[in-house]
Amino acid sequence: MGGSFFELLTSSDFYKNTKVGDISGSFRWAPFLALQNSDTFLTMLLLLSKYRMKSLPVVDLGEGKIENIITQSAVVHMLAECAGLHWFESWGTKKLLELGLPIMKPDRIVKVSEDEPVLNAFQMMRKKGIGGLPVVDESGKNPVGNISIRDVQYLLTAPDIYKEYRSISVKNFLTAVRNYLEKNQEVSPMLRGVITCKRDDTIKDIILKLDSEKIHRIYVVNEENNLEGVITLRDIISKLVHEPHGYFGDFFDGVVPLPQNSRV
Repeated sequence: MGGSFFELLTSSDFYKNTKVGDISGSFRWAPFLALQNSDTFLTMLLLLSKYRMKSLPVVDLGEGKIENIITQSAVVHMLAECAGLHWFESWGTKKLLELGLPIMKPDRIVKVSEDEPVLNAFQMMRKKGIGGLPVVDESGKNPVGNISIRDVQYLLTAPDIYKEYRSISVKNFLTAVRNYLEKNQEVSPMLRGVITCKRDDTIKDIILKLDSEKIHRIYVVNEENNLEGVITLRDIISKLVHEPHGYFGDFFDGVVPLPQNSRV
């Protein structure tokens, strides 16, 4: 069934005729925001945190080429590599509570029940403009999994999921994805289940866990395993920087925050 879907997709006029230029303008900073080698480290960190960029191309305007791409994950990996350095150990021993993490209050967490249709989860992520959310049990308190916007690919590539994509629950979706990954011997954080931490963990603990597990978010739970918050790569980076007044001038005026009716 999954194979027939791709045959249908690749044979359609939409697939054949749509050009990159037709969709590139849908990005709010078309074609993209880029860095140059002369830009400061502060600029990079601010764009990856406060200004919600997940990745930044580094361009050489003289040569007209992209030299590299810096991601949030790369910055957190760099921090993990700093373990043992005096400045990092001094900052890294601070507990989450001392740094004001998690930022979001428990009653503001966007989550999905494991019994809900998985399409609800993807629609919720799209509506809220978030990259992932926790899956909770029937009590609505205990996290039992994580689902990210990238996982939508399995609705198309995994045959057992695609044929039931309109009705499959989040719980059955996660089970089917794990079976698919194991069958195809693919490595994925989804095979390890939900990854959590406690409020009295240190920021160093969180950075090392995010880096080693290759994940973009970690869920904060209490002693009863009740969900209390979420910490993302962006949250970590934001604790490293402060934007000086007028640093970007009026460049972002009218752009951040994103309008409610935006399709980006």
